[in-house]
Amino acid sequence: MTDQAQAPEGEIPGKPTAASRTTLSHIMTGSDTNLLGTVHGGVIMKLVDDAAGAVAGRHSGGPAVTASMDEMVFLEPVRVGDLVHVKAQVNWTGRSSMEVGVRVMAERWNESTPASQVGSAYLVFAAVDADGKPRRVPPVVPESERDKRRYQEAQIRRTHRLARRRAIKELREKRIADGFDA
Repeated sequence: MTDQAQAPEGEIPGKPTAASRTTLSHIMTGSDTNLLGTVHGGVIMKLVDDAAGAVAGRHSGGPAVTASMDEMVFLEPVRVGDLVHVKAQVNWTGRSSMEVGVRVMAERWNESTPASQVGSAYLVFAAVDADGKPRRVPPVVPESERDKRRYQEAQIRRTHRLARRRAIKELREKRIADGFDA
């Protein structure tokens, strides 16, 4: 298989899911803790954003910025001494946007037990040019059945995001028309 799928004249060739998939690993230390003595959720969120940003930049071939974060889920606490692996891949692409799925795994740094999933998130990135304006991204080409499922699920999340934005906008416009503050 080639690195890029064939595209009609004038269109950007697609890239397989595996082309930009990455894992970021980091050992958690005392400076990462919250008041409860576990790793602060914001530390995990930054790692998630870093890994997702790397994947978005690799897929799009240039700068990409975080547009939104959906469904950040913390399943288990992360502790000092845990080796955290943040696995990210592009699930779906639009014209200039990409959904990146992230799975957060953790294992004790000094044990041989397998890593367990401690969190997950979906982020949307927009590819931008040097002036910060949106730029086209290559389509993602799902390879495995799992990748195809993730692509379909990402389309559902996108539909829900757009519907939610539309409903909120309509509510605010109605409130203004009725004489209330937005």
